[in-house]
Amino acid sequence: MIRVLLADDHPIVRDGLKRLLDEEEGLSLIGEAASSSEAYRKALDNNVDVLLLDLEMPGRGGLDTLRELKRLKPRLQVLVLSRHDEDPYAVRSIRAGAAGYLTKHSLADELATAIRTVARGQRYITASVAATLAMHLQAPEESKLHEALSDRELQVLCLMGSGMTATEIADELCLSVKTISTYRSRILDKMSLENNAQLIRYAVENKLV
Repeated sequence: MIRVLLADDHPIVRDGLKRLLDEEEGLSLIGEAASSSEAYRKALDNNVDVLLLDLEMPGRGGLDTLRELKRLKPRLQVLVLSRHDEDPYAVRSIRAGAAGYLTKHSLADELATAIRTVARGQRYITASVAATLAMHLQAPEESKLHEALSDRELQVLCLMGSGMTATEIADELCLSVKTISTYRSRILDKMSLENNAQLIRYAVENKLV
């Protein structure tokens, strides 16, 4: 039996994934987490084979959580399940130690296959993720502006691109508005942009939202 821990802050997403897992033989959902800190604690305290991890949850950044869990529990297999397309999060997730990356648009049978694959200690890489990885390896000179951002800065950029205000982003990430403002300033500086409109346009044009 493959023991699965589900980490996502949206109850409706967790309910849908629970129904999918209940229908799959050999998969057992042993727990749920609604924040990064809860996912971190439960992954360490329980006998988990596969952690289904959403990158955007309240509290500590998902990629930071992933890195720390892999450091402390290297045999834990982490399958990132994100609302974002493969670029830019897939490459960062794999580099941080994820065994696979799927978007939430993935079909139910693909999710079950991915869980079984990573539980065997293998990577689950879709064709589109493989193409993204190959592009980053073969053409580093063509890297995009957002690749210079930290994980948290990238997360803030994506949320800004989706139309969220600084207050809404602060609430989403459990941070202060002042901290979000600091991240915004860093993003503008690193990307040589001047204002929110340019940030939003960049996020949309580069399919970050």
